[in-house]
Amino acid sequence: MELTIAHLYPDSMSLYGEYANVAVLRRKLEAMGVEVSVRRFTCEDTLDFSGVDFIYMGAGTEKRQKSVLLAAPNYAPALKAAVEGGAVLLFTGNAMETLGASVTDAAGKVWPGYGLADFTTVETDRRDPGDVVAASGLWDAPAVGFMNKCSLTRGVTAPLFKELPLGFGNEAEHGPEGYASGNVFATHLTGPVLVKNPHILDFFVRRLFAAKGWACPEALPELPHQREAYEVTLRELRGRIKNQ
Repeated sequence: MELTIAHLYPDSMSLYGEYANVAVLRRKLEAMGVEVSVRRFTCEDTLDFSGVDFIYMGAGTEKRQKSVLLAAPNYAPALKAAVEGGAVLLFTGNAMETLGASVTDAAGKVWPGYGLADFTTVETDRRDPGDVVAASGLWDAPAVGFMNKCSLTRGVTAPLFKELPLGFGNEAEHGPEGYASGNVFATHLTGPVLVKNPHILDFFVRRLFAAKGWACPEALPELPHQREAYEVTLRELRGRIKNQ
């Protein structure tokens, strides 16, 4: 069994150790006997999604995000074709914003996005850093993570998380957050989110197995200490929710 991951802009879009999302996914898959290759693309490279099974981009500064958006219209057709061909996509942090129709920066300039979704993002003068607890309908356990954004994302009709008991959603406190449609998934949560949430990591492993047509075991292997760390974090954050 072989699988290819495309890691977009790891040199510029990897705040908060976001590269670890790719590392932990690779480790999990290899523990299941999958041979994983990772293709890393920088801003100087031509994005090539041929033969790619999983596409990932992490968070960056607002300035770094704009350098990515400069090239987004050029690669939008290829990215859309890869997803339509069965590739699974996950964008985290402000990489999520690049998937939409546009990002309007603080100066009012409009930057076209990849256009895989119709939502739009507008940067604001309010920054909302903080820990997050999020509830999704795709898995049973709450998600935990961190968020540091200064934007509102409007027009999301299919959020990844239905509500945030702790944290600021796409456009409102405790509101829906992220985006999920078909094999396209995005969230402002960082952490890194796949490291902090073993159940979300399992979700993407199962999604990739399904996309490849492989039989997936009912019980997936556990990575050392990941679940214990998740339970400690969730317990602490739930304590903060009770004290709100």
